[in-house]
Amino acid sequence: MQKLVYQTPPKEWMEGLPIGNGRLAAMVWGDDKDRLTLNHEWLWTGRNKGRKVRQSAEGLPLVREAIRNGEHFTATALANSFFGGKGGISGIPGQVDDYQPAGELTFQLTGESGFVSRELDIRTGLAKVWRKSGEALVKGEFFADCTGQCLSARWESETPFSGELSISREAEEGTAVSITAKENLLRLDGSISGGIRFAAQAKVCTDGAVTVQGEKLSVQNAKYIQIVINMATSREDLERELAAYDLDAAQYEQAKARHIARFSDVMGRLDFALEEDEGLSSLPTDERIRRVKEGQKDNGISELYFDYGRYLLVSSSICGELPANLQGKWNDSLTPAWNSDYHFDINLQMNYWMAEPAGMPECAKALIRYVRSFLESGREAAKKLYGCRGIFLPIQTDAWGISTPESYGWAAWIGAAPWIARHLWDHYRYSGDLEYLKNEAYEFFTAVAEFYEDYLQKDEKGVYQILPSQSPENATSEIGCFPVLIDQSSAMDVQLCCDALTYAIRSAEILGVDGEKAARWKELRDNLPPFAIGSDDRLMEWQKEYTEREPGHRHLSHLYGMYPSDLFTPDTRPEQYAAGIRSLQHRLSHGGGHTGWSRAWVSCLSARLGNKEEFYQHYTALIKDFATVSLLDLHPPRIFQIDGNLGAVAAGLEAVVSFYDDTAHLLRGIPAEWGTGHLNGVKIPGGHTVNVSWKDGKLESLSVAMGFEPKANLEWEGKAFLAEGDPGQLIQFEV
Repeated sequence: MQKLVYQTPPKEWMEGLPIGNGRLAAMVWGDDKDRLTLNHEWLWTGRNKGRKVRQSAEGLPLVREAIRNGEHFTATALANSFFGGKGGISGIPGQVDDYQPAGELTFQLTGESGFVSRELDIRTGLAKVWRKSGEALVKGEFFADCTGQCLSARWESETPFSGELSISREAEEGTAVSITAKENLLRLDGSISGGIRFAAQAKVCTDGAVTVQGEKLSVQNAKYIQIVINMATSREDLERELAAYDLDAAQYEQAKARHIARFSDVMGRLDFALEEDEGLSSLPTDERIRRVKEGQKDNGISELYFDYGRYLLVSSSICGELPANLQGKWNDSLTPAWNSDYHFDINLQMNYWMAEPAGMPECAKALIRYVRSFLESGREAAKKLYGCRGIFLPIQTDAWGISTPESYGWAAWIGAAPWIARHLWDHYRYSGDLEYLKNEAYEFFTAVAEFYEDYLQKDEKGVYQILPSQSPENATSEIGCFPVLIDQSSAMDVQLCCDALTYAIRSAEILGVDGEKAARWKELRDNLPPFAIGSDDRLMEWQKEYTEREPGHRHLSHLYGMYPSDLFTPDTRPEQYAAGIRSLQHRLSHGGGHTGWSRAWVSCLSARLGNKEEFYQHYTALIKDFATVSLLDLHPPRIFQIDGNLGAVAAGLEAVVSFYDDTAHLLRGIPAEWGTGHLNGVKIPGGHTVNVSWKDGKLESLSVAMGFEPKANLEWEGKAFLAEGDPGQLIQFEV
């Protein structure tokens, strides 16, 4: 399935069809008219883009003393006072800017007599809507041009039709908006008091007659109406940005052809197919989703959900300077939940888990560029907050690359930088790009390692403790109203430190530099606290056995070492691996996985563990319990949040090709319901491309297109496959 198809109009914005190119985005929706809710990736309020980190390192010894004395409430209160920022549970607004809509462009078809259908082709990025006006059947077509970087729309009919184009923005105190309508142009200008200025304009080309009606354009007796929508902000120069993307609406078909060629190339790098019931193919997507929600099997929807997640990441990142935020690049609210921001304690990472294995490195570059934008501010924050060299990244932030903690109750955490470093390391492991490693990634790895050099505290047993530490975003009964416990050496922080120091060590070895530093990093890594197992045989989340306030907590932080990391595997650390399984079972038995992103993480873990039916249960639950009729992921109570969509792709990839211990393990998570299928184009470290098919859960065919490394190890049910060859050589195995 490559299309979302409906015979009913969307009832709300969240039921619309998203289009985007990274720079710009729009939600195509509307029951009685076509609405395009418009977004520009740099349109954040801008009121706090000049914020600075405060000096508070003098508080670190006090926090450490309280932790060493076992005074956990005091330690947590002090840590949040010094390192927690203004927002969060304090009731005081934080300084994270809101991501904003630019406005809404609408087309009202004169005399509309009925909605017919709508669809989104995820291979091409084209959304279409059909409506009737008298004898005219009018087709609307929309795409986010990934070459010209504007939005384009066309309405056409063999019978002449008429309609009205308008542009508007919801009124908001503190934001001034003006609208200009003149022949063949609509323009909205906005200015947020104390913040950013922005503009959105639509240029019109038509064979009909255009007249200005106040702030609207009326088009009469047309067989086609074409528009190009451009947007800009004052982040740099607003008018210069508009001029840089000044496309001709008359060149619609040429722009569409260029867009389709590039967009379909990226989407076509991966080919996933499941055998499905042909009798369901004629049903609209919302009907098929309803059947899944009722418990019926539909492999076509499972396949569509996987490819739709890839579509959303491409549409959020292919031309973007910024990575996908909590809602990708789509937002209709002036006050979106969690500011529609960037969360560094799972959500941003999950958005990009798929980027490298799904063969979309250009999407990963938006994330890498964003992470590197924090280098200057992050170094300042490390020094002022903790008195350390290196880099500190906040748990929650916005577009501006400013490293200030803003969330009292949650923000006293130093694990954001090492966690996101994994994505910079993966980009090298999948590409083999030494220039990138030398000139971009290594600087970040060394900054993280330098922070640990100064931050780690050697105890009387010679163990380097992470002090203070937390396990996002879990708590115990010892800390009163605080949502997160502050202690020393949480399991996740130790796992992150181990991995991050390894990236720095291996990079130094590959580049042949910094031998003395690498030796110091090894000494730190090799003397971290052990990965402890509790008296109930579960992997411990902290160094002590506490009573969790929420045994079914949504976060699975201490299981990072099982996925996305491979610190704990059956071969490397079998005891921790078994203890991690028990921890996951315990969390789920108490209601864990109760948000979209959390359920996606559970799906990834289940696939990594080879729990086939559990994987299917959780993957399907993302559709049954958390999806709108347009398959957008919902966070309780009913908030669109894109990480569940994107994390589901990582889970599907993991079910088919699970890479750990330097080996691609095949079909570990394939459930009985996915009896026959194939997945071609999966990337693994070394730059290799794996093509695999199966029948009744058994391996049917396997081939590997060699990457930059000369060997690739693969395994299926204990049978080893060694691929050896030159770059680009296709190795076909007998199975």
